[in-house]
Amino acid sequence: MPTVTLYTRRGCHLCDDAKAVIDAVHAEHPFDLAVVDVDGDPALRARYTDDVPVIAVDGRTAFKYRLTADALLARLRRATPEAP
Repeated sequence: MPTVTLYTRRGCHLCDDAKAVIDAVHAEHPFDLAVVDVDGDPALRARYTDDVPVIAVDGRTAFKYRLTADALLARLRRATPEAP
């Protein structure tokens, strides 16, 4: 099962928008979800500065700032191996 990681921070309206899209897709397609507040870790704060939200799929950056449900679903389908 793929893992989606949302790098976010409080007060970020684009982060809230991205989380809403992720939640909607999560209702249709199974994946593990991790939400990481970059301000809670100095290394992440330095890495992302104001470049949030960032959405990673299986540890690889897939989206930055904005995403659509269709784009996330397509990315998740590529990450999910087909059942035998």
